[in-house]
Amino acid sequence: MMEEDHHTSHIPQWKKDEVEEIKDLISKYPIIGVVGIGGIPAKQLQKMRRDLKDKAVLKVARNTLMKRALDQSSDDVKEMDKYIDVQTALIFTEQNPFKLFKTLEKSKSPSPIKAGTIAPRDIIVEKGETSFPPGPILGDMQQAGIPAAIDGGKVVIKETKAVANEGEAVSQKLAAMLTRLEIYPMEVGLDLRAAFENGSIFTPDVLAIDEDKYFSDIVLATQQAFNTSVFAAYPTAENIKTLVAKAATESRNLGINAVVLEPEIIDALLGKAHSEMLSVASAASANNEEAVDDELKEALGAAASAAAAAAPAETAEEEEKEEEQEEEPAEEDGMAGLGALFG
Repeated sequence: MMEEDHHTSHIPQWKKDEVEEIKDLISKYPIIGVVGIGGIPAKQLQKMRRDLKDKAVLKVARNTLMKRALDQSSDDVKEMDKYIDVQTALIFTEQNPFKLFKTLEKSKSPSPIKAGTIAPRDIIVEKGETSFPPGPILGDMQQAGIPAAIDGGKVVIKETKAVANEGEAVSQKLAAMLTRLEIYPMEVGLDLRAAFENGSIFTPDVLAIDEDKYFSDIVLATQQAFNTSVFAAYPTAENIKTLVAKAATESRNLGINAVVLEPEIIDALLGKAHSEMLSVASAASANNEEAVDDELKEALGAAASAAAAAAPAETAEEEEKEEEQEEEPAEEDGMAGLGALFG
């Protein structure tokens, strides 16, 4: 015990104050994040701190002091110290981990790659003209592995090429030439390694959500749920209008097919009877022209002429309506359901 007191007494006061400040931040904010700050110039780091002013508090300290503060906190918070590595900072916020991750990813900016750095992905140089006039730069580009030539008094890149593959170290010549070509393969920013909330630790593989796909999945699920409820005749506030319209259409069709004499469908019944009468007359006339009188012959001729004239227009119109019917109901019904889902 005496040895521990003796050791503690030799800890500079500024270190004790630093640990206490971090502990205060841990107790004050519901969300704690561990971020990597490697490769970020001091000036850019200060700008990031200012940009985050109203959203989060960025605390840069020695790793030992951050670990000490975490170890002196609750048991579940202690687990965050395993994410502390070289060039680390802590971030404190009231944003949920997903919003924090998105905020930090958006704050990242392209940066030149340095010689010896491992390429984070395939580095592609696109085919096309450059702004450089002929000169020594042509040889420099070729030595860096860039397929360059002179065309029309300018240095051009002859073909699109991967000049470095993911995982390869970038040479000094290639790094310098990429910078001159204003190709910045690196992204500089705060790299969230883990975030703590309510006893749970979230890592980037969980926090990196494809929002477009997520939204598309919700839209699809909403459309399918809406359609299922309509086909199952399960009434809800969102689908009741569609169900009533569907029931009205089905009852009308049933009334017409069953020849139920009701005022609402009498016109349709008369039209159907007239059409069937013309069909019978046409069949009879085909067998024996004398089987129908002049009035029916005139009616058959008028119907045939009208059908021939209307056929092309009706075909185009029907195709257009079929396309609309295929697209619109699902979209309108789905969006109506989506609107209900999100209020």
